[in-house]
Amino acid sequence: MKQWYTIHTKPKAEYQVATALQRRGIQTYLPELDSPHGRQERMTKPFFPCYLFARIDFEVTGLSQVQWTPGLRRIVAFGDRPVPLSDEMIDLIRRRLDGVGGRPMVHDLHRGDKVRITDGPLQGMLAIFEGPSTPSERVQVLLTFLGQLSRVHVSAADVHKVSTAAQAPILKRPRRTRGQGRRIKYG
Repeated sequence: MKQWYTIHTKPKAEYQVATALQRRGIQTYLPELDSPHGRQERMTKPFFPCYLFARIDFEVTGLSQVQWTPGLRRIVAFGDRPVPLSDEMIDLIRRRLDGVGGRPMVHDLHRGDKVRITDGPLQGMLAIFEGPSTPSERVQVLLTFLGQLSRVHVSAADVHKVSTAAQAPILKRPRRTRGQGRRIKYG
């Protein structure tokens, strides 16, 4: 009976292993993450580095046929028995990734965009979007707080772009010195 198994690969060999298994007629699932690379180009990378999932029937396909795939380290197992995953677990991973736009960190925000935090202790504050924080649906924003610019990590769902008409300026405190302690006199 075909079941899903977790495949542990060598670093940066996920695509190589997935392609090799697919050539042998084995169904694979490699969750991906879009990551911004420059302004125009987008790159995809594995959501779980060094891991992918394969649907295998070990009664038909021998364990050794899969184990000797180039780039594969091992099939995740307890003892000498590969551990199967339920179809529901794979469906849950797919739904979670699809629930946030197909790939977790894809949103319409770009570095430097002005955003408003809509939930949590910083609700209502304006900030500057800096970029994704981790694959766990969090982002980094720069927030002016107590006269200083601070980097804050918040949930991606709690950040919304402020339209250009509604953007309030983020105030920057005026310079006090010209350097080396020479004061600037305003007024």
